[in-house]
Amino acid sequence: MFGPIAETVETQRLVLEPLAVHDAGEMAGVLGDPRLHDFIGGEPLTAAELHARYEHLVAGPAPFHQECWLNWIVRRRRDRRAVGYVQATVTPGTAALRADVTWVVGMPYQGFGFATEAATAMLGWLRDHAVREVTAAVHPGNAASAAVARKIGLRPTGRRSGEEIVWRNE
Repeated sequence: MFGPIAETVETQRLVLEPLAVHDAGEMAGVLGDPRLHDFIGGEPLTAAELHARYEHLVAGPAPFHQECWLNWIVRRRRDRRAVGYVQATVTPGTAALRADVTWVVGMPYQGFGFATEAATAMLGWLRDHAVREVTAAVHPGNAASAAVARKIGLRPTGRRSGEEIVWRNE
């Protein structure tokens, strides 16, 4: 296997727990609002569909791939309720490891700073594990996600990935 293995990360208000297949039922509810998919694409998955997806993510990429998939469920510390997820795909870079990252917070939990707090914690963890270059793809209409990207030190590059703008750390 290539790259680091996800570990639990704690912040003042959140716990980032490595993804487990049994999280699918709870996360189907967190990700079930169709409005959430306006910017991330697709439609809400059922618990069974999410279970199958999580089985695939937990298994990781094929051994010959030079990448690793790091996925965390974001939970509130006070009640351990899932509020979203963060993830990073880590690959070799020109001088060090690089990661493509994303963050998603369920509709009822938006506006409380959870995405920024979770993304900041993930980036700190990645830095501690030799990741130096970070990119994220943000839909141009998603002002909230662009604000998170700015707060965690990413800047728009002018490059695109499909409809999304690629942001990068400096």
